[in-house]
Amino acid sequence: MDAFTMTDDERWDAVKRRDKAQDGRFVTGVLTTGIYCRPSCAARHPRRENVRFFADGAAAQATGLRPCKRCLPDDVARDESAVLAAIAAIKASEEPLALADLAVRTGYSPTHFQRVFTRHTGLSPAAYARALREERARAALSDGGRVTDAIYDAGFSGPSRFYDNMEGRMGMTASVWVNGGKGATIHWAVVPTSLGDMLVAATGKGVCRLSFAEGREALEKRFPAATLVEGGADFAALLKQVVDAVEAPTGGFDHIPLDVKGTAFQEAVWRELRKIPAGETRSYADIAAAVGKPRAVRAAGSANGANNVAVLIPCHRVLRSDGSLGGYAYGLPIKEELLKRESV
Repeated sequence: MDAFTMTDDERWDAVKRRDKAQDGRFVTGVLTTGIYCRPSCAARHPRRENVRFFADGAAAQATGLRPCKRCLPDDVARDESAVLAAIAAIKASEEPLALADLAVRTGYSPTHFQRVFTRHTGLSPAAYARALREERARAALSDGGRVTDAIYDAGFSGPSRFYDNMEGRMGMTASVWVNGGKGATIHWAVVPTSLGDMLVAATGKGVCRLSFAEGREALEKRFPAATLVEGGADFAALLKQVVDAVEAPTGGFDHIPLDVKGTAFQEAVWRELRKIPAGETRSYADIAAAVGKPRAVRAAGSANGANNVAVLIPCHRVLRSDGSLGGYAYGLPIKEELLKRESV
């Protein structure tokens, strides 16, 4: 829920829960003590009639209040700046940065910075850096570059380190991935639906790609050396299940096998997406909280966007905190139509 759309009663409920997810979104001013706090402050709760809410510390200070020395509410902005600075440093560095180095750059102790970074992104600095390197390697390999060049350019110290990191993370072994899917067989088809032409592709484990307005070219770019088989008797039964699920999404998708791999955080987000009942929606903040990382709203949004299996992992059921549709990879009309069908 966006702080600007919250009522004072909702803010007070967050204070009573000591909801850390609301830290940085508003501060709580206590008129009798003359201080303002984070919503999650561990101090004893004041009486409701003595409380006022402010957008930030500056607004509270303008009324004569001072920051709480226990919860240090003004440090929230500092924490966010430190995390953004660390992310910029990780992206710019050609070598992995040690936690101690990042802590020095941001003025925190290593232990405290690890907690701050994880609270804001849902990943530790090391895990964030690994995920970034993996994404860079995927992009480079998908563009058809030389394997060794892609590995080093992505920031890995060598091929063996890349294989150790990627083994089993993409539904096929790292050696198959770096060879453009060599040795893998992927059955696929483009079928007309009421939402437009739909690409469905599957390995022997399950559906690995579902998208709209894509065709064989998209699979060839992702897996240039894979054996792509259009149709097939065994695939036909799975394809029918997928089409039926898309045309009538209220029936659920749990019976359809998937072959998708991501980071631990991405997979946790995708599991939560599959738990959203048809006809209901969640916000990005709801999903972040559900995976135990309430501050990782942006990371939850990124994981939502990294979903390779549209509809079956129902990322269309996630809206912005203000209730607006937000984005959708295949266009808002498809998202609107899916939500409309599911609401029946």
